[in-house]
Amino acid sequence: MALATQAAAISGALFAAAPLHTKPRSVTFRITASKSSNPPIVGRKLRAAVIGAGPAGSSAAEALAAGGAECFLFERAPSEAKPCGGAIPICMLDEFDIPARLIDRHVTRMRIFSPSNLAVDFGKTLRPDEFIAMLRREVLDSFLRDRAQSRGASLISGLVTRLEIPASPHAPYVVHYTKDNARHALAVDVVVGADGANSRVAKSIKAGSYACAIAFQERIKLTDDKMAYYQDLAEMYVGNDESPDFYAWVFPKCDHVAVGTGTVCSKQDIKVFQRAIRARASAKISGGKVIKVEAHPIPEHPRPTRVRGRVALIGDAAGYVTKCSGEGIYFAAKSGRMCGEAIIKASEGGERMINEEDLKREYLKKWDAKYITTFRFLDLLQKVFYGSDAAREALVELCGDEYVQRMTFESYLYKKLADGNRWDDAKMVLNTVGSLMRCNVLGRKMEALKI
Repeated sequence: MALATQAAAISGALFAAAPLHTKPRSVTFRITASKSSNPPIVGRKLRAAVIGAGPAGSSAAEALAAGGAECFLFERAPSEAKPCGGAIPICMLDEFDIPARLIDRHVTRMRIFSPSNLAVDFGKTLRPDEFIAMLRREVLDSFLRDRAQSRGASLISGLVTRLEIPASPHAPYVVHYTKDNARHALAVDVVVGADGANSRVAKSIKAGSYACAIAFQERIKLTDDKMAYYQDLAEMYVGNDESPDFYAWVFPKCDHVAVGTGTVCSKQDIKVFQRAIRARASAKISGGKVIKVEAHPIPEHPRPTRVRGRVALIGDAAGYVTKCSGEGIYFAAKSGRMCGEAIIKASEGGERMINEEDLKREYLKKWDAKYITTFRFLDLLQKVFYGSDAAREALVELCGDEYVQRMTFESYLYKKLADGNRWDDAKMVLNTVGSLMRCNVLGRKMEALKI
């Protein structure tokens, strides 16, 4: 997370990219009249099915129901949640009106360990009111789902088994699902796929495949004295032993820590990498009791097709997880809200039918304009900084620079490019190049010694 956002700050200086521009706002939904030529819906409102009730699906359902559409929110197992580190930026608390009671830890220090065990404390530039919020996905998901229901969304606790595609432009989609060991079907006008990396909705519309990482995580309950060490501290570890193309983590929760790692290129070795991170952090987590083991696929890039017909994909189903950090919660919720609001706008508050062009214009085009550059640059930077232990050493070395820390945290916490200084930006670029060169030389010397 911190490593990735530090990389994002560097990308701003290197490439003059403008990754993110989001201002916090309260949870309000406005309907702007569109100039639609689509036929009106007589005697009812637009009927939408949202498949999946994580942050993406619940945010979409909330926007749809609040905006006037009839919304059905499907979730196979409401009591469960996706395995996740659980870090969210401070701007999400305001923008999505997340109450403070949901937060387990206010992290103000991120300690990053290089392959050689160089440790750098990240967070020196944070103001007293700034922090990274750590929470449990089951708590957040439940809150967002309940709020969508309070806005008028109907929750269906069932497993969606198939999406029947209509033969004509205005015919309904039919959602087939099982509930209480019985088969059911529901006809709807619009479908929003928020059903994760292995999305059935995406397969139904032939949205194309993408590379997936696997994240593996153990929740470990520690004694009070060991949890005190993680009071406001999270840890990240980089090294080929922990992951050849990602990072490993120890993130604090209410009464336990989440210890995990991830990889794309060596999924078959994920348990080997997990043993490695537990070994590196052993002095701090030894004696702890594993209370839960979790694993889940994580998309590595946006799908080739995210809108087809009157079906839109959001969150993990669309591939909205950033490289380097694996950050997905904010982008899931944001894509859900943007998609829901887009449908409401195009349908004029649920009064008219919509079509594929409406979804592409009001949702996809706006999403790509706002975020796609960020995803592409973080993809590039992961290749640069996670490709070897030498590059990882360089990245951790750079994290010790206070200017880098300020640029990183401002970009991450507020989802906008921090205001920098041209001279400091130039020094950051030179330091980046110098660190990469120096660590590559040292890396070659170490390899020679091994031989």
